[in-house]
Formats: sequence, structure tokens, C-alpha cells
Amino acid sequence: MAPEHGGRVRAAARRYGIPASAWLDLSTGINPDAWRVPPLPQDLWQSLPETDDDLEDAARSFYGTNFLLPVAGSQAAIQSLPALRKTGSVMLAGLCYAEHELAWTRYGHSVIHVSDEELLQGDADVVVVVNPNNPTGKLYGVDELLDLHGRLVRKGGLLIVDEAFMDSTPEHSLARFCPMEGLVVLRSLGKFFGLAGARVGFVLASDNNLERVSERLGPWPIATPSRHVATLALCDTAWHGTARRFLREASQRLDDLLSRHGLSPSGGSRFFQWVRCENAGDLHGHFATQGILTRLYGEPASLRFGLPSLEENWSRLDAALCGMKR
Repeated sequence: MAPEHGGRVRAAARRYGIPASAWLDLSTGINPDAWRVPPLPQDLWQSLPETDDDLEDAARSFYGTNFLLPVAGSQAAIQSLPALRKTGSVMLAGLCYAEHELAWTRYGHSVIHVSDEELLQGDADVVVVVNPNNPTGKLYGVDELLDLHGRLVRKGGLLIVDEAFMDSTPEHSLARFCPMEGLVVLRSLGKFFGLAGARVGFVLASDNNLERVSERLGPWPIATPSRHVATLALCDTAWHGTARRFLREASQRLDDLLSRHGLSPSGGSRFFQWVRCENAGDLHGHFATQGILTRLYGEPASLRFGLPSLEENWSRLDAALCGMKR
């Protein structure tokens, strides 16, 4: 069975009888103040992707490493990496991005679930760390992860760090340490830049691992228009700073708003807040009847709230919180 994800506004619209255009989608954790895509030259739609454009150079500058491979979102890498290792043990946080477990089990690997804290002591052939974790928001320090990597690589292991939500806090990234044997870092333009629909991500790793991933994906993994848009976004340094300030302030504002209504977050990141509560299912339904989509988790019972954008949406969430049953 495919894992649940955020989004799926159309399905919510059908279930609750509210037009899709009327929904406030807080379920995805995507920057609501996305990088603005300019009008695109028509010839981009007639051209096959070329790997000698400016995308790789823009990404190398942004991530601080020369060793990377553009892929169709980090999801493409998540699905490819398990095929490159012989069957073994893979350690994951008990609650994290569900596609990692699905990908490794599909190729016959044995997945071990541990707590966020126990993950740093990982004793497995492969350890996958989502940093910051989704949805708990656990942020691992650079030195902690380098210590874990050192222990793994000494026994031929592999550390994979999924940094899909890292762009707002780049000082915590392992990107600048790539390439290191036994280390793979995944990045994505979907969250920070708000360009989830472009399907652009990067694998940061040694040349050997990059070549093997590239062979599995084949030619033209990213469409020409997406390569063009990603290049422009990665080069827009002024916007990067503005976006980081916006995300820091909006995340704190969301924490304050939820806490004021008795839903103090149990964790979170610059992109979302995560609330553990026994009545998460009822609350999810309550917000849905107001046309507000949250991300529901069953174990532990919890909700993830993404960031509203416009002031009217903050007010709308505030009103729905006021209407909760106590």
C-alpha cells in the first residue's frame, strides 16, 4: 500500500463537498511564499534537456559542492538508492518520510525502526536520517552526523541524509562535506523554493554513486523548463535571504498561534509545526469541515500544520482553532 502524503486537495474536496479552490492546504510543509516563476521562453517546450546548461553550476554554488547529480525530485533518488546496495539492514526513525521505508523494503532490505535519538547510535548497514525530520522536526547537528558517518563507513556502511527541509538552515547541512565515501545527501527544490511541481532535486555523493544513480535513471530525468526554472531560482541569492527570514518568522508565529489555542507543538521546523494529541483524527475532521487541510498521523496520533501565507489565511486558521471543541 502506498504511503499517505500531504496534498490531495481534490480528494478532500470530494469527501467534504467543498470546492478545491476554496481549500487552505496546510498539509504539505511547502513554503507558501514560493519563488515566483517568470514567463518561460516558448522554445523551452520544444527542446530536449541538455546537461551542459547552467543548472549544475548553479547547484554547485548553492550547495557548496562540485559533486552532485540533478534528479526528478529527491523522490527519484529515494527509489533508486536501495537497488545499489546488496540486501542488508536499514535503520530509520520510527516516524519519518514514509517513502524511505517503502523503497528499501521493496528491494528486500530489512528495516529497523528506532527513535530520533537512537538513530545517532545506528548499528546497521545503512542509516537513513531525515534532517530536519519530517514530521517531528528533530534537527541533528553536523558533528553528530559526522560521528555517525565515521562509525558506519569504518564497517562499509552507508549514511543517507535526506535534507529536503534543510535550505532554511544551511549551516546544519552536510552538503559541504560531499564527497565522502559512505555518505549520500539528498536535496530538493520543492520545500524551500515552493517548486514542488517542477520535480527537481539533487543527489550529493561520490562520483561512483552518482554514476550508478544516473545509470538507473537514464537520460533526461528533468524536463527542460524545470531545469531553466531551477537554475534561475538557485541563482536568486537576494530571494534566498528574504525567504529564510520569512520562514523563521512564520514558523514562530504558527507555534505561538497553536500554543495560544492549547495545541502546543511537540516539534517542528521552519516549514511546519507538529502537534501530538489523542484527538488528532477529530481535529483533522474539524479543520476539514472549515476547508483547512492538515496532515494526519495515526501513530502517534498527531497533526502537522504547514504555514499559512496571506493574512486572511492566518485569520482563517485562527477562527478554526477558536471553533475547536474543548
